[in-house]
Amino acid sequence: MRRVLVALIAIVVVVSAAVYVVDRPGTVTIVWHGWRIDTSVAALSLAGAFAVFIFGWSLALLRRLLAAPRNFVRARRERRRREGYRALTYGMAAVAAGDPDEAERCARRADALLDEPPLTRLLAAQAAQLKGDTAAARDYFTAMLAEPETEFLGLRGLIVQALARGEDGVALKLAERARVLRPRAGWVQRALVELEARAGRWEATEARLVEALRRGAIAPGDGRHHRAAILYERGQAAQAAGRSGEALKLAGQAHHADPGFTPATVWYANLLAAGGSARRARKAIETGWQTAPHPMLTAAYGALYADETPLARIKRFERLHGLKPDHVEGRVALAEAAIKARLWGEARRHLTEAGIDRADAPPRLYRLMASLEEAEHADGSQARPWLERATRAASPDPAYACNACGFETATWTPLCPRCRSFDQLVWRLRPGDGDIAATALPPLLAGAPIDAPRRTVVGSAALPPMDADVAQR
Repeated sequence: MRRVLVALIAIVVVVSAAVYVVDRPGTVTIVWHGWRIDTSVAALSLAGAFAVFIFGWSLALLRRLLAAPRNFVRARRERRRREGYRALTYGMAAVAAGDPDEAERCARRADALLDEPPLTRLLAAQAAQLKGDTAAARDYFTAMLAEPETEFLGLRGLIVQALARGEDGVALKLAERARVLRPRAGWVQRALVELEARAGRWEATEARLVEALRRGAIAPGDGRHHRAAILYERGQAAQAAGRSGEALKLAGQAHHADPGFTPATVWYANLLAAGGSARRARKAIETGWQTAPHPMLTAAYGALYADETPLARIKRFERLHGLKPDHVEGRVALAEAAIKARLWGEARRHLTEAGIDRADAPPRLYRLMASLEEAEHADGSQARPWLERATRAASPDPAYACNACGFETATWTPLCPRCRSFDQLVWRLRPGDGDIAATALPPLLAGAPIDAPRRTVVGSAALPPMDADVAQR
């Protein structure tokens, strides 16, 4: 709009000047070095305008000729820049597709075309990682530390490599440095929690967890489960050191942080019972049962009433089962109690309701039926077919399984015995037996897809996808 207005004003000025000259005719005489020129005012004005136009056009042409070399260099640089970024884009696509040779070729081309080492080093490092050349990748990541723009990415790559080599101490130091650069990065906060736990520094782990929760790197519900595990380990250490009062306090805190965390609940109940607080112990077990029924809770509950008659104990377990009537563990506990009370029909009923007739029944139900047959008939031949079925069962018995590597174990530990992931041993029942007793947690150092089911992997040698966290966690 502004240009149109200026053009209109210029046209008005030219037309006004032309009209002014036409309305006032006259002659002009120019005498110069013996030359005499007689002309009209209009002709002189037209000649002057033409001379100004020729002069301006000549200046523009001269300016273009003088700028041509610079423009050529600039155009060539821009063309190389476009081709370099195209090679960089293709290289990143090759990395995503798992093609190390193409990624390396694109990295070399991008490095030749672009004068931007930070970007090309990142692509070259990822290409080297794909080819398994960890030494070259480490050199690239180390070089990236010298540039402020890529220092954080370099630290990330070195952390991944340190974790892959099992050098948790090195990874922890690098994560500390990354935290200084970007304290709000979620994967850094989660990595610090994981690495402190691997080092067995539980008080430091708790402090890291508090910071990660404050910055939103870990969801509050998941943080409660982590905190329960940390408090449990701190309490175990206090008990081993002879500080029984502190151990009881920490056990109570762990239980209240997450009543569904069975190891802490059982331990807390045992400490209360040993101290003469059987009622509080019963309440703790029942609270834990309402959240996540577990065979360990059954055993602890039975131990509270070990001196009662078998019939009285059945009443106790009926009360426990009534708190979670749809869960299989209650039926199993009642079947065991009925066998001890010699109530064979009741035991069979509970085993049937627990799913012993299902094709995917776990071995423990068959073993219970074998115990029932042997106790009822005092004849091992009646129990033998059930024991044989237990060996051929389609589904395994419930066990703790690591969400990071799949390792199974009968007992819970804070770190997976195989992959050393923190707080990832999950009590798994057979399909259809109810909810998982302790669900898995979202990634700390992710080794599984981010969009896996709730509570996926806590730890492994891989970090979450780089673009997701760098763009910010």
